[in-house]
Amino acid sequence: MITSMEEEDKWLDSKFWHACAGNMVELPAVNSIVFYFPQGHAEHACGNVEFRSEIRIPSYIPCRVSGIKYMADQENDEVFAKIRMTPVSSNEVENVDDGVVAKSGLDNDQEKPTSFAKTLTQSDANNGGGFSVPRYCADTIFPRLDYSADPPVQTLLAKDVHGKTWKFRHIYRGTPRRHLLTTGWTTFVNSKKLVAGDSIVFLRAENGDVCVGIRRVKKGIADEHDTSFVAPYGGFSAFLRHDENKLMKRGKVKVESVIEAANLAASGQPFEVTFYPRASTPEFFVKASRVEAALQVRWCSGMRFKMAFENEDSTMSWFMGTICSVQVADPIRWTDSPWRLLQVTWDEPDLLQHVKCVNP
Repeated sequence: MITSMEEEDKWLDSKFWHACAGNMVELPAVNSIVFYFPQGHAEHACGNVEFRSEIRIPSYIPCRVSGIKYMADQENDEVFAKIRMTPVSSNEVENVDDGVVAKSGLDNDQEKPTSFAKTLTQSDANNGGGFSVPRYCADTIFPRLDYSADPPVQTLLAKDVHGKTWKFRHIYRGTPRRHLLTTGWTTFVNSKKLVAGDSIVFLRAENGDVCVGIRRVKKGIADEHDTSFVAPYGGFSAFLRHDENKLMKRGKVKVESVIEAANLAASGQPFEVTFYPRASTPEFFVKASRVEAALQVRWCSGMRFKMAFENEDSTMSWFMGTICSVQVADPIRWTDSPWRLLQVTWDEPDLLQHVKCVNP
């Protein structure tokens, strides 16, 4: 799973990465053409980004994806990706095959790996307790139990995002009978600092190994109006939450790195960006055909609008609304940018009260 012994070069199998990232995540395929949005990249930074450069930075820049590294934070297991891009001419954008690596991390018709995510209950996260395993997970991902034994029990080995192997006792017992992880579970909970609301992700790799990942709970909607923007596609959660805002302010995406990437892109030079799929901001690299299709629509007030959101339990919900305004978010810096172009009045405003401006 780990391809290098150097700490900074450790990276994940893409399928395991996508299982941890969430069901709505889409990353571009290597060699595909995307549009890079510096304005959106700035939202991913840990502070305010001021683009002060002698070089004019376009609102969006066509690029070819030259490489992707799937990685995980050593401290909290949060997955992220390092994406290398090279600017291209507008001629290369026309009639391109800009496929994406979908939520499963697969290309074309590859078989999707078996994975399962469960939001931890208070009982699951309680020190000294065990983990109640849904039957589907036990039957499809874990090695098969010998149900003729009394009780059916086995030692389960699972690798985390860093390649470390965790040992659990998997037993089938109780009235009514159910699957449980007992011995080893408390050690895992304490080590990973899990709390109720976090999600545990199990995946069966192609070689039969069981992998275990984590999605941290998001607590509460942020009050900052200028950070509560999302787009109707791609891999991100609906809202920027307080805990994630603090997480990002610890310097995960530095302001300087955003400025450097934008300047290199504007100069036509290769550059690299770091993307956190759980950071609740839209992808700032979008497949070229999708951008062009959106730009061809004559957006206007009164149009109906539908958007997908990822729920805390990794399921997807669709919400309907009506476009009430079409206006460039920053007419001084980004005069022709479609980023946050649409202001929407939602049919269920109480659920989406902090989601005002979205991408077409």
